[in-house]
Amino acid sequence: MTKKHWYGIGLMSGTSLDGLDLVYTQITKNKQYSYKIIATETFPYSNNWRKKLQNAFTSSALEITRLNTEYGKFLGKITNTFIKKNNISKLDFIASHGHTIFHKPGENYTLQIGDGATLAQTCKQTVVCDFRTQDVAKGGQGAPLVPIGDSLFFSAYDYCINIGGFANISFDDMGVRKAFDICPANIILNHYTGKIALEYDDKGLLAKSGEINNELLTALNNLPLYKKRESLGYEIIISDFIPLIDSFNLSIPNILRTVVEHIAIKIAQNLSPNTQSLITGGGALNNYLIERIKFHTKSTIIIPSRELIDYKEALIFSLLGLLRLQNKVNVLASVTGADKNHSSGVIYYP
Repeated sequence: MTKKHWYGIGLMSGTSLDGLDLVYTQITKNKQYSYKIIATETFPYSNNWRKKLQNAFTSSALEITRLNTEYGKFLGKITNTFIKKNNISKLDFIASHGHTIFHKPGENYTLQIGDGATLAQTCKQTVVCDFRTQDVAKGGQGAPLVPIGDSLFFSAYDYCINIGGFANISFDDMGVRKAFDICPANIILNHYTGKIALEYDDKGLLAKSGEINNELLTALNNLPLYKKRESLGYEIIISDFIPLIDSFNLSIPNILRTVVEHIAIKIAQNLSPNTQSLITGGGALNNYLIERIKFHTKSTIIIPSRELIDYKEALIFSLLGLLRLQNKVNVLASVTGADKNHSSGVIYYP
């Protein structure tokens, strides 16, 4: 009898460095794929780990190689803690996104650290990881990867928007899945709240207290990178956004207010009227940002359960892992620009 249920753990570490998201899920295949979230948890990064991951961008090859293995061990220990805490006995695989250090698909390279062999041996489980490299080798952007999950799990919505470190969107266009990064989001907002010793702007209240600087807003809206529609990485934050914002010498509330308006405008520009838009990711908890998106669009904005807001990406990476183990398509050429649809990810057995 063909198996219809699989149990997986999805691991997701975002560019905003909030922490490591884990989701334990049952994935079922009848006529189509469906999911049941059984357990979730976010393990916040210690200051030490946050600094290590942040500084890796400028580290030497030797330091990054060492960190890759060290981070793989860290992922394994956290996953073992999660397994024990939730008494998980049924487990077919672990799917790990890793943590992105470099992402330059235009120059044919990308790097997500978190050594899969180390993770597999630490947990004594089958591991699927490194989902992006193959797509970049095939001429793709290596991102976004979530749209296959949007298509298989969330096709009831016209648009699926995730607001994490970056905001991205996925939608069906006459039977073809389209997706792209829209703009930076929490990665910038959190950078500036960090300057006043806050991890993030709770509910967007600080931004709400500020005033828009129209000159900065215009400059942000017209950045040349928006004409290219390429996948976005930490590099453009360093090269394009922070220098521009800092040149205005604004107060933190005014920076946040202006950036929130920029994000809202950029997201709203991609939503057609009389549609339904599902928003997940940390930005869905920023009430003021959601308020500004609603102001700029006539699409109905839907905020789901807190569980789905926080863990949708980790959930979908568990699906990517399952599809890879089944040698089925898990990356769509229509969204990454690769030469064809393909089954991506490296498999490690314990």
